[in-house]
Amino acid sequence: MATFQFELVSPERLLLSRPVEMATIPAIEGEMGVLPGHAPMIVALRGGVIRVQENGAETEALFVAGGFAEISAARVTVLADEATPLASLSRAESEKRLAEAEAALNAIPLTEPEAKRDAAMARVLAMQAAVAAAGAA
Repeated sequence: MATFQFELVSPERLLLSRPVEMATIPAIEGEMGVLPGHAPMIVALRGGVIRVQENGAETEALFVAGGFAEISAARVTVLADEATPLASLSRAESEKRLAEAEAALNAIPLTEPEAKRDAAMARVLAMQAAVAAAGAA
């Protein structure tokens, strides 16, 4: 089957770089499947799980807290804010981080710029997705 190069980069390091048959990414607009020959685009990511398929089976599942993906016909590069293998995602830690994100959002005064509240809300949503992903793992 045809493949494309998939790369997942976090701020700390390159996490994954190899040819894959398909990747499913959590785009802001919704789950998005990418196959070889996909139309070029750049998409924003929300908190969710990236799933990679090779030889007809899922070989990787990684939680990302947001970021961007650059897609071309022969390559997908994901620049993730943070990335964790799904098997390493702790429900207790995710719930703790969700509570911290909610507290940070609630502590922002209404006089602050809307962009600051939007960023804090995006973090809350990402941590909600982490809790859900950890519960499903």
